[in-house]
Amino acid sequence: MVKRSYYSNDIQSFLNQDNYSIFGEITTNDQFSADDLQKNAWNREIEILKRELSQFLDGHIIFEYTIPRIGNRIDNIVIYKGIIFLLEFKVGEKKYPSYAIEQVTDYAFDLSCFHQESHNRLLVPILISTKAHSVKQEIRISKDNVLETICCNEYEIAKYITEVSLKFIQDEIIPDDWINSLYMPTPTIIEAAQALYLGHNVEDISRNDASAKNLNQTTKAINKIIDYSKVHNRKSICFITGVPGAGKTLAGLNIAVERQKIAEDEHAVFLSGNGPLVDVLQEALARDDAKRNHISRKEASRNVKEFIQIIHHFRDDAISVDTPPVEKVAIFDEAQRAWDEQNLTDFMKKKKHIEDFNMSEPEFLISILNRHNDWATIICLIGGGQEINKGESAGIYGWFDSLRNNYPNWDIYVSDKITDDEYSKGHNFAEMTKNMNVNIIEDLHLAVSLRSFRSENVSNFVKALLDVDIDTAKRLYEQFNNDYPVFVTRNLHKAKLWVRSQAKGSQRYGLTASSGAKRLRKYGIWVQNKIEATNWFLNGKNDVRSSFHLEETATEFDIQGLELDWTIVCWDADLRFENGDFKHLKFVGTKWQNIKSADNILYLKNAYRVLLTRARQGFVIFVPSGDETDTTAKPEYYDGIYRYLKSVGIKELE
Repeated sequence: MVKRSYYSNDIQSFLNQDNYSIFGEITTNDQFSADDLQKNAWNREIEILKRELSQFLDGHIIFEYTIPRIGNRIDNIVIYKGIIFLLEFKVGEKKYPSYAIEQVTDYAFDLSCFHQESHNRLLVPILISTKAHSVKQEIRISKDNVLETICCNEYEIAKYITEVSLKFIQDEIIPDDWINSLYMPTPTIIEAAQALYLGHNVEDISRNDASAKNLNQTTKAINKIIDYSKVHNRKSICFITGVPGAGKTLAGLNIAVERQKIAEDEHAVFLSGNGPLVDVLQEALARDDAKRNHISRKEASRNVKEFIQIIHHFRDDAISVDTPPVEKVAIFDEAQRAWDEQNLTDFMKKKKHIEDFNMSEPEFLISILNRHNDWATIICLIGGGQEINKGESAGIYGWFDSLRNNYPNWDIYVSDKITDDEYSKGHNFAEMTKNMNVNIIEDLHLAVSLRSFRSENVSNFVKALLDVDIDTAKRLYEQFNNDYPVFVTRNLHKAKLWVRSQAKGSQRYGLTASSGAKRLRKYGIWVQNKIEATNWFLNGKNDVRSSFHLEETATEFDIQGLELDWTIVCWDADLRFENGDFKHLKFVGTKWQNIKSADNILYLKNAYRVLLTRARQGFVIFVPSGDETDTTAKPEYYDGIYRYLKSVGIKELE
């Protein structure tokens, strides 16, 4: 069993133990063979902490406490007088770098949110730049149960531990209970991909409390299906369904990693048609891989692209050949967004100059894996209400239609939730699967949103809001609003101030709006100005292209499948509320036009569904006041939206 820390002892025993013995225990438990710089840092930390903690008669000290969710370790934990002090050392540093303050702040909020024994316990992040000058600072609560990060040099540690413990009287903590606490993380998809790519198990990076679906069970179910298909030379297709943010993409990534571990010859690959998601994941993994393994970015990028690919490249590679692909296991993310026959045929004619192409995207993708003579497995990740683009309205029906008409011998695995209208789109499931080999497996459905870890009701609230189910929306809002704040405002400046004040450490925030929100440009929200997803989602606060600057706006196409901690959802007149229901419009040329197509109405509704389910911790909705002098932005276009949001109980941002 891998230990949570490299060293753990009560303070008195630590003080009495010789330095060489302590250092030996730390290095013995180090799984990563630390370099000389790190070993020197440990020796200095031992010396400094022995001096600084010599006056304390009780308490507990920990070296290198592991946070699985982000694959990092906290230098030291001191548990004293019922308070958890997080010590991040920068040995030899003469300043207090902002990145280091952010780092230890992140540790504190991570424990506060996900570490059960830290819930409602006082957490004190301390940055120790050993050679820095003293700075004047006020000891105060930052948010929830976390203090503002304290910055000090190596001679002030005892002073601040004493000062905090006198100011905040807390109940005692049993060190072993804290160290071995249940850890219930809900990582961002970027963090999850990085952790899985580094070799962490899905159990390390996902919640495992009784109220959340155990992603590991889904992986086990899929592995069992793949192994059966392999042994019996069967071709199989699995549909993993789930609510927005339930972990479908995480499940898919985990399966790809698992199968690569189990059998490299399967060449399991994660495929997505979501360009921004693929770009961001590839870039994040490549940056991380290059940094950790000291390799070139080019080599790191090449490694990553074997693991995650854009689905269009996979499809296009197969057009000119009829040989089987190297992949035997293919995971298709957001498979409900696959193009129907008309749209893919038109695309092939216009873009690829293929005149005789006449297949839907599901049919063509199945045909590629069907080229194998022995076995193959396709895993389709299906989200309800996620179709946002032309040709995607068929949802999963396109897959079943292709299987029924062309591949009746394939084994089909689905959950019992596949009949829900969010997935079947009104099609009768019995008719869809008539004379087909369908197997029902409950573990193929992920029912609980993990994105909004503070509230599992947010996705249900958004559904009720867009379905104009006022009573349900009101009831759900009242249940979660204290833990997961949602506000409405007509002042964009206030909205920006609010998200900035809420975000702590590296928590990310940004502006979002629908791609049809073209009249928000007068407020500085220009959706036609395309963001660079890798810069917007990954770059830091000093980069004007990043989401932090609240200058560039992400649309549903940019942000689907990704998430931020805090968002501003900017609501334009494309989705108005009049006479008790929503009205759907698009801005063409110089005026608004009604949307008549049922498919396009669905796309617009789903665009707002995507935007309203992107925040992990809370969001504010900005509804403009309108302009009497502008016929394209009249106040009445927006007032109905504002009144409706207020009617379901959403509070005004003060």
